[in-house]
Amino acid sequence: MRYALVGYGRMGREIETVAQARGHELVAIIDPGERGRRVRRRIGGKELAGAEVAFEFTSPGSAEQNVLALLGCGLPVVCGTTGFEPDLVALAKATRKAKRAVILAPNYSLGVNLFFRMVQEAARLLGSTDRFDPYVLEVHHRGKVDAPSGTARRLADLVVEEDPHRWSVHVGVPPGGLPPGAVQVVSVRAGHETGTHTVGFEGEHDRIELTHQARGRGGFAAGAVLAAEWVPGKRGVHGFDRVLKDLFPGGRTA
Repeated sequence: MRYALVGYGRMGREIETVAQARGHELVAIIDPGERGRRVRRRIGGKELAGAEVAFEFTSPGSAEQNVLALLGCGLPVVCGTTGFEPDLVALAKATRKAKRAVILAPNYSLGVNLFFRMVQEAARLLGSTDRFDPYVLEVHHRGKVDAPSGTARRLADLVVEEDPHRWSVHVGVPPGGLPPGAVQVVSVRAGHETGTHTVGFEGEHDRIELTHQARGRGGFAAGAVLAAEWVPGKRGVHGFDRVLKDLFPGGRTA
């Protein structure tokens, strides 16, 4: 697989390491803030010549336009940028025109995606009792620009979907306190933490917590590379769950 990296930050470099180990070839890096022989400053057909797929890991303000530009160049895209609300109608239209696919996911870690399933089941079981107050706490390094993380938002949404007594998500503490039926999401930015997400269920007599702690970015990069290996020949807008369903049918992950 010949690929391009749009964004050459921590995740871009980690993807390069994982992809190289799996025998894939990096043909272009698009990042206005970087320098080097392979680095280009803009997305264009000439700059992406030879690429078969592109990874997009940049910033919330530029991600959607980057994805649209990559599709316009005829490339399928694996996008892992979080902190923005994509226009899914525009993206779907672009994938139809390009006859390509884009994968959007807040987190490409296999462990995190299994964690999503565990949280869904816990929210369903505990929510049926209406005796536990759910919340989401996430901790990342101080350089992470979006808060809450895309993963934290997804976790809170899953709780709302499964718990019949929850119908909204609130970031932080709104004026006047947390309203009934809300799932609170709290973010911490400090130090060099790669990423820890906790979903708690606070009851009168006990507390249940489910926690996923990343040991590094390798797990995220490995999942993104799996997605890039899956995406050729596909069309439309997909989440990482679709990739896992095809790669590991029947819920198996290995």
